[in-house]
Amino acid sequence: MAKIKPFEEHSVLYENWFEKNKYVYLSEVEAVKRLLPKNSNGVEIGVGSGRFAAPLGIKSGVEPSPVMSKIARQRGITTVDGSAENLPLRSSSFDFALMVTTVCFLMM
Repeated sequence: MAKIKPFEEHSVLYENWFEKNKYVYLSEVEAVKRLLPKNSNGVEIGVGSGRFAAPLGIKSGVEPSPVMSKIARQRGITTVDGSAENLPLRSSSFDFALMVTTVCFLMM
């Protein structure tokens, strides 16, 4: 089962970090953008609030936290309830999958 409690309880703190650290966040977005394939259909696994997917043009995401999914949807991201350990996606339905700051939350 995904560890969602911190994101359910502290979504405002999560969002505020990006506002307080605007230039760190923007440099991270730019670094990831340079590595993504152009003109392709991607999904972000652990999309969170859509902070990365939205500016990167990624329209789909998988997210276990209902609170974070709601914020991502407000940013125009279509979210699917699920986790990286058990993806609810058809094989080959996307050109690439992105995970940003998600690996530290995966269960072993």
